[in-house]
Amino acid sequence: MAMTMTGEVQLAAPRQAVWDKLNDPDVLKACIPGCEELEKTDEGGFRATAKMKVGPVSARFKGKVTLSDLDPPNGYKISGEGEGGVAGFAKGGATVGLADKDGGTLLSYNVEAQIGGKLAQLGQRLINGAAKKLADEFFANFAKAVQG
Repeated sequence: MAMTMTGEVQLAAPRQAVWDKLNDPDVLKACIPGCEELEKTDEGGFRATAKMKVGPVSARFKGKVTLSDLDPPNGYKISGEGEGGVAGFAKGGATVGLADKDGGTLLSYNVEAQIGGKLAQLGQRLINGAAKKLADEFFANFAKAVQG
């Protein structure tokens, strides 16, 4: 099942500070809902473990994330894939852009993902709702981290 999601978040911090936090594994780990482990790999990406619950399905996903098209401090492309055992899999990518706006930084994102397994059987509305909730939670946490 395919899924897309776009959004923008206004952050009260300079673009370089936002860029630095977007590349800091400790900050990301603290901001990603359910994230248990996030460490940098030699290839310039991350290895992650996160526990997620979507409707009746809960699983621990293990996966890897790769950063590409790096354009500091303007944005990058992030792509990854995770395996959740019997719950299924998720893979996809996001383009993240940063721009100066109103004395702070406007972060925009465009996500495209594919999911399969038990998760895909839950239906589009439940998946989209859960994905939006996760994104909102991440960006609320990230905004606090950037402004703190």
